[in-house]
Amino acid sequence: MKVLILDKVNGIAEKIIKESGGEAVVMPSQSEDDLCKIINNYDGVIVRNSTKITKKVLENATNLKIIARAGIGVDNIDVEAATLKRIWVVNSPNGNTEATAEHTIAMMLACARNIPQSCECINSGNYERSKFIGVELYGKKLGIIGFGKIGKRVAEIAKVLGMKILVYDPFADVKTIQVNGYEKIDNLESLLPVCDFVTVHVPKNKDTIDLINEGNIYKIKKGARLINCARGGIINEKALKEALNKGHIAGAALDVFVDEPEIQKSELYKCSKNLIIVPHLGASTQEAQIKVADDVSHQVADVLSGKSPKTPVNRIS
Repeated sequence: MKVLILDKVNGIAEKIIKESGGEAVVMPSQSEDDLCKIINNYDGVIVRNSTKITKKVLENATNLKIIARAGIGVDNIDVEAATLKRIWVVNSPNGNTEATAEHTIAMMLACARNIPQSCECINSGNYERSKFIGVELYGKKLGIIGFGKIGKRVAEIAKVLGMKILVYDPFADVKTIQVNGYEKIDNLESLLPVCDFVTVHVPKNKDTIDLINEGNIYKIKKGARLINCARGGIINEKALKEALNKGHIAGAALDVFVDEPEIQKSELYKCSKNLIIVPHLGASTQEAQIKVADDVSHQVADVLSGKSPKTPVNRIS
């Protein structure tokens, strides 16, 4: 078996493929056209989130049996096209939960206390404490949109910090929410006006793109702060820019964008002093990268030896 490893996946993936008797080929991220030229040489491919496995790529992948995403989201993979070609798509739903949840809390704290802005100020030679009056998290209402593994872990940490947790997720079990002392909110329109902080933890799909948009962003409580460590486009970037510039949203912290990595194309590029933006660091810890690489590379080895994957995203009949 021959496996292509892209996007700077942790080196443990190469080690596991080789130990399982396969050949591992490590390359940097590939464009669609370049990937089309080489994909036919491989039985499996492992990616993070930079390389896109499109329908066009899959049309050239006559030998491919599995696509593994070293992380949770698979929006950079055409799962439908892969399924039609009977190619497994797998992910690692648990490997970066802690890293992303901690990152969300870090972004929330940085937003609440103006940490990047004040750091920039002092590095420029100014000492202006009065410009950076923040707010405390204790006692504030945190609205969590999406109550999967990461949303649940964010809630656990935020509860320890003394925040009041409100959850909007149509698919979440109300008993699971209430047993932890959280409040389940039945619809987004009821959540937005009452929260001091709102964080999104949903996958990116047709139902969640522009979930927070020009039509509902002003329903958010004036002075609230928004956090997005999920996927770019769940919060509409143009709407957020306008709400920040008008002062309706007091601050926002985003780890993700629509046009990654070309941040200059974003509406949010240099748009506001009350915006914190970082380059998709949610899963960027040493521990998380080892865990997801270990997980998916074992699944690749299993599939290529005739076994079933542990965490498939699709079904192969």
